[in-house]
Amino acid sequence: RYEYHWADGTNIKKPIKCSAPKYIDYLMTWVQDQLDDETLFPSKIGGCSPVSQAGPWRLSHALTPAPRCLPGVPFPKNFMSVAKTILKRLFRVYAHIYHQHFDSVMRLQEEAHLNTSFKHFIFFVQEFNLIDRRELAPLHELIEKLGSKDR
Repeated sequence: RYEYHWADGTNIKKPIKCSAPKYIDYLMTWVQDQLDDETLFPSKIGGCSPVSQAGPWRLSHALTPAPRCLPGVPFPKNFMSVAKTILKRLFRVYAHIYHQHFDSVMRLQEEAHLNTSFKHFIFFVQEFNLIDRRELAPLHELIEKLGSKDR
C-alpha cells in the first residue's frame, strides 16, 4: 500500500499526507501551473523556417538560400529537473488507477485505452531516462507485461 504526500515547494513547503484524490488534484493544478510558467516552458522557443527569401524549398534546394533561424527564449537550466518531477508524479496517477480502479476500468471496457496510454508514457520516460527505476516499482510487473525494456 502506498501513501500520498504532497509538497509543491511554494504553497505547501513541508510534505502533507493526503488522500489519492487530493494528491491528484494538487498535482494537476501544480502541473498546469508549471506548463503555464513561461520561464519554465517558454512558448517562443525560436527555430528555423524551411522557407527562405527565395520562397519554399524546391527541387533545386542546393541553390536555395539556407532557412532563416529565429531567436527564441531558451529553456531554463532546471528544465530537465522540472520535467522529470512532473513525469514522476504523473506516473503515480497511473499507479493509483491500476492499483485502485482497474476493476472499474475493466467494467467500462476501457483497459485497452489505459494500457496504450500507459505504454506510450512508460516507453517515453524509459527511452529518455526520465524516471528512476525505483520510482517505477509500483507497476514493475505491468511494465514487464507491456513489453517495456528493463533499463
